[in-house]
Amino acid sequence: MFNKNNLKLYFICGTQDIDNNSTIIDVVTEALESGITMFQFREKGTGALTGNAKEDLARKLLALCRDYKVPFIVNDDVDLANKINADGIHVGQEDMDINVFAEQFKGKIIGLSISNIAEYEASNLSHVNYIGVGPMFATTSKDDASLPVGPQMITTLRNYIKDFPIVAIGGINLDNVRDIMQAGADGISVISAITQSGNISNTVSQFLQNVE
Repeated sequence: MFNKNNLKLYFICGTQDIDNNSTIIDVVTEALESGITMFQFREKGTGALTGNAKEDLARKLLALCRDYKVPFIVNDDVDLANKINADGIHVGQEDMDINVFAEQFKGKIIGLSISNIAEYEASNLSHVNYIGVGPMFATTSKDDASLPVGPQMITTLRNYIKDFPIVAIGGINLDNVRDIMQAGADGISVISAITQSGNISNTVSQFLQNVE
């Protein structure tokens, strides 16, 4: 169900990332039509949906992703992920123990955030399909983002995990994507580069050209 190609252009988004001139359904639909390879529903922060409203939106986005045969990942919320039968879940270092996630989420994609070697050494990757490494650069999309680690962290981690799937995250744009891929990433994950794009189709196309 999962392979490294899913990580090439991994779009992360929630309603908090969308301006008033559009809707998340419109943005995700255009991104899917343009060729994103995986989608993560990350509904967090000021004004984020909760409860039934969050679940209803998640179901709509999941159905969209299924139409385009793109894996649908839920950020952190294992209850929601199980309830709607999402394709996977992505968790951070501060979230529930990975073994607990694996037990509750058998046969699904599991992603884990890792920012440095200490976090890698403290992490159990036996049930993990990929790691998200970052932030690569300073980012305004995540209020809880740590200090940038730069593309060199991918190269450093490669010495430890060899060909284990890595997706880079944090402050990635068309100007720095090649540096990230050359550092050894299997793909990139972006939020604002797509949500704030004036031409999503063109942006996605250019990203895909750079990650091939």
